[in-house]
Amino acid sequence: MPEEVKFTEEEMSQVQGIQQNYANIQNQFGQLKMAQIRLDEQEIDLENSLKSIQDEEKKFLDAITEKYGEGTLNPESGVFTPNKS
Repeated sequence: MPEEVKFTEEEMSQVQGIQQNYANIQNQFGQLKMAQIRLDEQEIDLENSLKSIQDEEKKFLDAITEKYGEGTLNPESGVFTPNKS
């Protein structure tokens, strides 16, 4: 059986440094994953907001079209010009 050898303080310091570096990287991966989760949640919220405003726009346009008919609105002046039928 081989004889046991005790590492030097310098070697043990290197081992501990490597272990600490691994722990730091694992911590950073965890922080990155948490940030990704938050960004994914924000993206879902924005997609829901977009869908909501698109639904609101469609309802508004349907109501305006029913009220005034087909045509064009100048958003700067607020003047609606009906299409010639």
